[in-house]
This record gives sequence, structure tokens and C-alpha cells, in this order.
Amino acid sequence: MRLPPSARPEVPPPAAPVQRADDAPLTALPGALGAEATGAAPADTPTGAPRASRAGRDMVAAVGVGAGLGAVVIASLFLYRPSFLLVVALAVVVSVTELVRALDRGGHRPPLPPVLVGGLLMLGLAWTRGPAGLVVAFLLTVLAVLLWRLGDGPVGYLRDASAAVLVALYVPLLAGFAVLLLVPDDGVARVLLFIATVVCSDVGGFAAGVLLGKKLFGDKPMAESISPKKSWEGFAGSVLACVLIGVLVITLTFHGPWWGGVVFGVAMAVTATLGDLAESLIKRDLGIKDMGALLPGHGGLMDRMDSLLPSAVVAYLLLSWLVPA
Repeated sequence: MRLPPSARPEVPPPAAPVQRADDAPLTALPGALGAEATGAAPADTPTGAPRASRAGRDMVAAVGVGAGLGAVVIASLFLYRPSFLLVVALAVVVSVTELVRALDRGGHRPPLPPVLVGGLLMLGLAWTRGPAGLVVAFLLTVLAVLLWRLGDGPVGYLRDASAAVLVALYVPLLAGFAVLLLVPDDGVARVLLFIATVVCSDVGGFAAGVLLGKKLFGDKPMAESISPKKSWEGFAGSVLACVLIGVLVITLTFHGPWWGGVVFGVAMAVTATLGDLAESLIKRDLGIKDMGALLPGHGGLMDRMDSLLPSAVVAYLLLSWLVPA
């Protein structure tokens, strides 16, 4: 029997979907909200899996690896000073290998053997003959690269030889200045100041970048096309941390002027940041995220050397002027 229209139950119309500000439909079920809205981990994230920090890396592994590397450096400096050369030599060998392999994936073919041998020669002559020995060893390395590459013929000669010279200059030549810092009688203190300042630049920049974000200087990063996560707030934190350690160590350990610590701290913060950006530029050009996967939470060893290498040159030059040996 059919009911008259007035006696039929009224069915309510379906509820309109909740709308975002941009008019995109959003399901109103509680469990359908994304992790960004609820703060919960995504459903496909396995329980107990390591989660990256706001900086984009596993901080537990990064801190542990960093502390281990620092302990090795400190032990080499205090137990037997020349053993620091062995630490630098191992770092150079690994970093050169990582960089050459990265360039190889990008279509370059720099010859590895002459760069490795020449790099070790640079470190040895920097220790025994000073800056002149370092420069002579670099020139011999360049000559060896040019001659070695002749064996593979003319195709790509300029490309491969230029890449190899870049590697020799970027890694062992700059690392040689860390060896030059060690040569004076107070060389252990000079090396520790150099490394501690670069570490403070990294830590200060990370802390300021995470805590402040982009609240002080706006939303525009320092170099968006190279490293979008680097902010001016982070750079300000790097400068502040480097100036603090620079003033304390130069005045209390080397009995130098306080303004020398300020100059040293600012210069080191600028150099460490530029070194980081320079390697980021190389990696973007090659289309890779990290130079290697040797160090959990960091990437490759070359990813940790990027700030140290150019800073070693600046540290050597400034300390030679501010607190001559």
C-alpha cells in the first residue's frame, strides 16, 4: 500500500562536505585527517622507526656520530700529536673517494689515484715543510693529474682533468691548512679552537633555525635555490655562537685581544656557512642528496668536511695574524 505524500517519512539531505579555505573538499571523519593536522605520525610509519627532526635528519644518530668523531680527534691530539696527521689523512682519503664517485655519477671521470697520492703528499709536506711544501705538493699533484689523464685519450680530457684539479684543491689542499695549524708549539690549542668554532657554528645555526624558524627576518631563506632550510635566523645563531667561543678562547688561552675573538668568530661563521652552501651547490648540480652514506645521520664524511675545509684556511690566516706563534 502506498502512503500519501503527507505521511511519508522525510529523509534529511546529505550533509555538505566540510570545506577548506581554498574550497577543497575535506572528509569530516576524525581518522581521515592527515598527520599535519593532528600531529600524529602517518599511518604507514612503522612503530619504533627512527623519525627525522625538523632539520631533516636523525638527531640521535647525528649526535652520536659527531661525538665519536670528536673523541677520535681529541684523543689523537692529546695522546700523540703527530697521530692527528693520520686522522686527517684518513679523512682526506675517504672524502676524496666520495667526491670522485659523486662526480663520476654526474658524468665526470676524474682520475682517483693521482689525487689520492698527491693529497697524502700535500699533508706530509705541510707538516715537514710548511706552507711552501703544501703549495709545491699541490702543483705536483696537478701535473700528475694532467699526465695520468692522457692515457684515456682526448675525449673528455678537459672535463675530467678540471674535475680532478677541483678535487685536489677542494679537499687535500684545504685540509693541509689544518695540518699547518698543528705545527707551532701551541698547535693543539689552535686546532681545537678551529674545530670547536666550526662545531659551534653548526650547533648555533641549528638551534636558532629550529627554535626561531623564520620569525625575525621573514620567510625568505638565505639561499632558496641552494639550501632552502638555511635561514637568516640560523646564520645569526652561528655568528653568536662562534663569537662567544672565539672571544673566550683567544682571550683566556692565547691572551689575545677580545676584538680578535669577535673578528675570528664572525669570519669563521661566514666561512663555515659558505662552505656548507658550496657543497650543497655541487650536490644540487650533480642531482644527489648526500656525498655518501658512511655516517648515520650525516651522510658521507665529505658532508661533514664541507664546513671544516675552507674554515681551516681562514683559521690559519687569522690566528697567524692575531696570535702569532
